[in-house]
Amino acid sequence: MEFQRITAAEAAALIQNGQTIGLSGFTPAGVPKCTPAEIAKKATAEHAAGRPFKISVFTGASTGQSCDGDLSNADAIDFRAPYTTNPDFRKNVNENRLRYSDLNLSNMATQIRQGYLGQVNWAIIEACAIERVGNKAHIYLTAAGGISPTVCRLATEGIIVELNAFHSPKSKGIHDVYEIEDHPYRKPVMITKASDRIGKPYVEVDADRIVGVIECNVPDEARGFKDPDAVTCQIGQNVADFLLDNLRSGLIPKSFLNLQSGVGSGANAVLGALGQCPEVPDFNIYTEVLQDAPVGLMKQGRVLSASTCSLTVTNDCLRDIYENIDFFKDKLVLRPSEISNSPEVISRIGVCALNTAIECDLYGHVNSTKICGTKMMNGIGGSADFASSAYLSIFTCGSTTKGGAISSIVPFASHIDHTNHYIDAVITEYGVADLRHKSDMQKAEELIKVAHPDYRPMLKDYLKFAQKRGGHTHHELSAAFAMHDTFIRKGDMRLTDWAEYIK
Repeated sequence: MEFQRITAAEAAALIQNGQTIGLSGFTPAGVPKCTPAEIAKKATAEHAAGRPFKISVFTGASTGQSCDGDLSNADAIDFRAPYTTNPDFRKNVNENRLRYSDLNLSNMATQIRQGYLGQVNWAIIEACAIERVGNKAHIYLTAAGGISPTVCRLATEGIIVELNAFHSPKSKGIHDVYEIEDHPYRKPVMITKASDRIGKPYVEVDADRIVGVIECNVPDEARGFKDPDAVTCQIGQNVADFLLDNLRSGLIPKSFLNLQSGVGSGANAVLGALGQCPEVPDFNIYTEVLQDAPVGLMKQGRVLSASTCSLTVTNDCLRDIYENIDFFKDKLVLRPSEISNSPEVISRIGVCALNTAIECDLYGHVNSTKICGTKMMNGIGGSADFASSAYLSIFTCGSTTKGGAISSIVPFASHIDHTNHYIDAVITEYGVADLRHKSDMQKAEELIKVAHPDYRPMLKDYLKFAQKRGGHTHHELSAAFAMHDTFIRKGDMRLTDWAEYIK
């Protein structure tokens, strides 16, 4: 018996004001695109007719324009979790037009199961294939795992499947679907190396819970990558040199570490630079997002295997994976986010975490989400999942942004996502601040060394003022955010006059 075919508009008509939808995907990869776009149109029509229409949206991570962008612009979102990168959504969040909760990605499925976020009414899932096996349906996901098994199991009204022909059914088998048990009955997640498989290649549900299948052919809303520049290339080389120095000195195993890298052009460039360094051994990847550079390194034999939640790649790269699926199938595995980001697994197998900072303060605390402490840039994503459990936790950033007007090394981070307890090194184009086995004041000395030369005298002056206050960690609170305040008022941190702030 075939599943009922419906249109995206018919699917959107099922979603009612006040309900919650749970979506497949992780980043724009694997996210259903037709139904959310139609829900946005429905919201616009309902509002024009004077009727309320807002929904809550649960996802694995960020989505694309047809979801976060269109829905937020249509004023259709009441509550959203856990992560976003879409510029339109970001604008609406920063204007407080919707409620947004920034969560560690490993916790999202658990918090849904615990009921903290309320019930899920509908699961909307993108698939490359769907099969009926007796009274069960096997849903084969596309380019990401996300929270799909959890929202499919818990959706009270049913499951809508977007069967997207853009994603090749040849990729069936690339996923390893496993859902962690509820407390207090959790079992160990039995992954001891990146290539292990412990689940099923599909999401299994009762067939009668499939309300409808939408046939479509829509590319992922993939983001392109900026070409590596001199700064990102130098950061990549500094990371490679640091890891090689640790390898030679016996601080990391001779077999090397599994590598994790965050999302974005900078992270893509750093991992690419590592792969091109001939002294770095061939390595495995255990991460949440796999981007273009490591896919290329897999084809070169530099990356031996890769475990990820999402193929956050360009569409050309994704097509290449599908066309060469026989090569990738035993080297590449896609997992739900609670497994790809599991602190238990990260701690067990030995991961070098490489994430990106917006800013880092003199004592090693990192802000990775908010500009000047108030404007949401991106959510925390999985960086805390990895940083807190990694064998070696590294944050990278260019020493300045906005043409030098903003220093990435500041006296006090304007928002703190990662405390210095979990950060082993901060690396800029000017070198490595190795924070291990150092007091707070020693960390400050290390971090000033990797700041831009324009800002080193300013940071040293701040420390001189702060030392008068004493204490284990020196801070002059009246001046701690002087550089941020100067940027807000004058547009350039370099114009900071400490005399305005030191009391």
